[in-house]
Amino acid sequence: MTQRAPSVRYEVTADAQPRIVRRPDTLAVEEPLEIRVDGEPLTVTMRTPGDDFDLTVGFLHSEGLIASADDVARLMHCLDQDADGSPTYNVVDVTLRAGMSLPDNAKRAFLTTSACGVCGTASIDALQATSRYPVAHDPVTVDPAVLCSLPGRMRNAQKGFDRTGGMHAAGLFTADGELLALREDVGRHNAVDKVVGWALREGRIPLTGHVLVVSSRASFELAQKAHAAGIPVLAAVSAASSLAVDLADRVGLTLAGFVRPPHLTVYAGAQRLVTPAALGRASL
Repeated sequence: MTQRAPSVRYEVTADAQPRIVRRPDTLAVEEPLEIRVDGEPLTVTMRTPGDDFDLTVGFLHSEGLIASADDVARLMHCLDQDADGSPTYNVVDVTLRAGMSLPDNAKRAFLTTSACGVCGTASIDALQATSRYPVAHDPVTVDPAVLCSLPGRMRNAQKGFDRTGGMHAAGLFTADGELLALREDVGRHNAVDKVVGWALREGRIPLTGHVLVVSSRASFELAQKAHAAGIPVLAAVSAASSLAVDLADRVGLTLAGFVRPPHLTVYAGAQRLVTPAALGRASL
């Protein structure tokens, strides 16, 4: 979702007065989404409206609160209203399946934003203790040339970014480079949750043999979300954080950064990056 707002553009040259142009500008919308579980508030995140159900179930899965789409009996927008009495669709209520409830320590309201945070996960040790999918055992291999091409393929599909210049993207690919799902949002972690939520609702979790590409740096949180979904390869167009590399090393995730043709940097799991000619032996 996008909105227009007035802006002023300055064109500055060394030998002339700035040229000032006033025109409407297209902005990425950022609004709060409150997630409720069985009527109780759980969290608020700042997001770009759209794919809210995917975002909700993707978040719950990434936090280890649900294991599959079958854990959710119903998803619905609550008809909350703005000051003018118009519906905002900024609250999603999740009804869990009969006999299921959230752990006591999850029944808390906490605020997240469109920036990255750890979102309730305390440590790498806690992640390993609650891991559902053995990412380290995934035998998939990826041609480095294919991996380098994926950010460009994702960028070509980013309609929201084309309009605003202000939205992150997450793309789910096969190891051969086929784009399966792409989601955009002002928050990079929201974009990933939307992709994971789509996969969960499609019955595709765990995402064995897949590649997740993000249009940002690779933070700890994004590595955690990839690991939680069983994705063996995470590629980012920018750098990786130290904690993301530590997590990737511990759980067997392949983590690549600065993925821009013709180069990429592999921080962990380099054995999965093999050329067709070298298939069968780890080389890079």
